[in-house]
Amino acid sequence: MGLQTIFRAVIMGPPGSGKGTVSSRISQSFGLKHLSSGDILRANIQAKTGFPRTVAQAEALDTMCSVDTVINLNVPFDTIKERLTSRWVHLASGRVYNIDFNPPKIPGLDDVTGEPLIQRDDDTPDTVSRRLKAYENQTQPVLEYYRSKGVLETFTGTETNKIWPHVHAFLSKRLSGNQQDTGKA
Repeated sequence: MGLQTIFRAVIMGPPGSGKGTVSSRISQSFGLKHLSSGDILRANIQAKTGFPRTVAQAEALDTMCSVDTVINLNVPFDTIKERLTSRWVHLASGRVYNIDFNPPKIPGLDDVTGEPLIQRDDDTPDTVSRRLKAYENQTQPVLEYYRSKGVLETFTGTETNKIWPHVHAFLSKRLSGNQQDTGKA
């Protein structure tokens, strides 16, 4: 059994920027484990324990472990608004449709069951605008914190499929360099 190097990456980006998709691709491509802060956040909100995304939280994370890199998905807010307000969900299965690029065969109905699709409350235009403004206000100091530590890497684009090759190339280089530097596999 060989030694394994621990590589910790934080993925940041506004709601709807593709964090889940990029995280899934990183897990598949590099065999890394994925922990979703969004899932943790929703669980904490439901339990009423809270989970702030602040510089204090970033500093607290640093006391527990070192972060190797922070991947910032910089997607224009107008793109995200269009993406999220066009998103419809089959609640029972979790299947997601987008009326612009992945529409259901019959508008408003799930392709598999024929049941009605819903738009999540947090995907309505007013709510999306509020979420994006809150993200910007809360997260900018966190991005500056990681930039000052020299671990922030920003990837800009409007489509995950166009951003992904750049993220993949960056991580390929970082992970191969990380293994060479430590001598661990």
